[in-house]
Amino acid sequence: MINTKLRLAGREIPVCALDTLVIGTGCAGFNAADWLYDLGRRDIAILTEGVNTGTSRNTGSDKQTYYKLSIASDGADSVQEMAETLFSGGSVHGDTALAEAAGSLRAFMKLANLGVLFPTNEYGEYVGYKTDHEPRQRATSAGPLTSKFMTEALEKSVQRKNIRIFDRMQAVRLLTDNGAVKGLLALDLRDRGPAGLTLFAAEHIILATGGPAAVYDRTVYPCGHIGGSGLAIEAGAAMTNLQEWQYGLASIDFRWNVSGTYQQVLPRYISVDEHGTEREFLPEYFESPEQALDMVFLKGYQWPFDVRKTDGSSVIDLIIHHETVELGRKVYMDFRTDPKGLRADFSGLAEETRTYLANSGALLATPIARLAHMNPDAIALYRSHGIDLYSEPLRVAVCAQHANGGVSVDANWQTTIHGLYAAGECAGTFGIYRPGGSALNSTQVGSMRAAEHIATSTDEKPFDAAEFQHAAEQIEPWLKKMLETVEHSEASSRSYQILEQMQKRMSECAAHLRNKTAMTSLEEEIEKTLGAWTENYIPAAEGGFAQMLRIRDTMMTQAAVLSAMRFSAEAFGSRGAGLVLDENGESVCRAMPQLRCLPGSDRGTGEVVVTTWENGRAVSHSEAVRPLPVRDDWFENVWHDYRERTHRLH
Repeated sequence: MINTKLRLAGREIPVCALDTLVIGTGCAGFNAADWLYDLGRRDIAILTEGVNTGTSRNTGSDKQTYYKLSIASDGADSVQEMAETLFSGGSVHGDTALAEAAGSLRAFMKLANLGVLFPTNEYGEYVGYKTDHEPRQRATSAGPLTSKFMTEALEKSVQRKNIRIFDRMQAVRLLTDNGAVKGLLALDLRDRGPAGLTLFAAEHIILATGGPAAVYDRTVYPCGHIGGSGLAIEAGAAMTNLQEWQYGLASIDFRWNVSGTYQQVLPRYISVDEHGTEREFLPEYFESPEQALDMVFLKGYQWPFDVRKTDGSSVIDLIIHHETVELGRKVYMDFRTDPKGLRADFSGLAEETRTYLANSGALLATPIARLAHMNPDAIALYRSHGIDLYSEPLRVAVCAQHANGGVSVDANWQTTIHGLYAAGECAGTFGIYRPGGSALNSTQVGSMRAAEHIATSTDEKPFDAAEFQHAAEQIEPWLKKMLETVEHSEASSRSYQILEQMQKRMSECAAHLRNKTAMTSLEEEIEKTLGAWTENYIPAAEGGFAQMLRIRDTMMTQAAVLSAMRFSAEAFGSRGAGLVLDENGESVCRAMPQLRCLPGSDRGTGEVVVTTWENGRAVSHSEAVRPLPVRDDWFENVWHDYRERTHRLH
């Protein structure tokens, strides 16, 4: 690691030169750095806004799932079959699907060996369960905090290796030259002004910044987390499938997914209006209270909103959206009292619902009793955040939970910019549907693949000061403009109002319900705001520079997401988690006949939507997916190719 200085935009800015910089301290970022070290790289470091922040440590569900190749004795699984499952989600590249399947066991066993307590039977088998969109029992879990446990285990490994971490540093702008990454401009958040600027010279950068967390106001992403999609967009990296998301029910006072047993114990749903008047509303939308209860139960393991299930379990999302957004009411899950229609003997329920509760030993008197029996950790989790499910209801809404799209990557998780990699949720490796838990597997396989590609395909090269200065000077006009925006503007406490307004409108018109006219209008407004940034931005009284850059990053991401959504709506109609509203369309839900949408279709499942930033606006088009590779796995040939590919490791 070399330390020097460079004059840029009238300032002397310190420069830290190293071979590889990892951005992010979630389970993808820590894993990338850990693998780099094990593969012989030492000139590496991690940069993060906060070691203890981010999605990996601070989000989960009732039983947060990790998805991998089945290795239990009755699993009867194969890499090819798992790859086909991932590929069948639609709009998925075959080479990344195969890589995620092939690397899943290696990545999983590393976590197990680091001490993550995935359960085994008495013979040591990692027995799994089925999750949504997959046919095999590939799923496992270490409880509600699986990703937190993963992150902590990987962090300990990184600490043992003394890998340097630059904490409280905000990534500001990627430096590129001739289509290759050359470094990063960062800001020390301990300094409230632009004086804390630092340049990092790096031939390889791994983005492990998480998903675009600040796009929506209704979200389960941790407060303050924004991701780093705007970094890649502004640098010129292509983005893939930004229109594909997962939305689902979540608590909003403490942001957490209320999937699985939270629904399967059959809580009572209540709605409260502006006058405090409470009503149990779900039975109003169904032919019988029992039908409503069966839909709530199905919501447990069909948690993400799905346009194919608008007359099934996803009707719950539509009803709650109607109550909260359109009627302006607050909705709560109440575990203290049984809902209407639930008889003491549990008769009248669908056989699947009653059998599940009976087999779980949960035919008990109240939802909280059933939850305490089936998943006491789910209660303890909320209690640790000051919410007692025994004594108070839980406020919920339909929230953004996971971005299936992100930065375009190849089978080595390298982006369209040479030397720049993306791993974890910021990488766009998923399409329309994905098996539950596959996101955690992707964090580990993607970061491992990126580290391996860096270690096996390149040598550590000495710092070239002249080359780096040339790359840095290309952002000098932009940096001057950003600095002047802050320095010559009057401070105000209204800084976040513009962004908050955009987030609210995104949740209303560009989430699981998509209004083409409103999306077009919002996209144009965002692009206009970005195009006249110096005139439109009002900085905060404190931390104005850092805040300005966060807002700008998020709004660029919002514009790119809207572009991809509009393109997909026109080209493919309703699909995945996006129901495209159309007053002349079809009625898609018996419980809400007034809701009319473009029909769902399988169009475009063999294509991905690619979005780039061109001349101040986001532009989207479609490309054919890369197919599942057909391999000639003759061992002698594989062995020869492997030796050639990994000669730097020997």
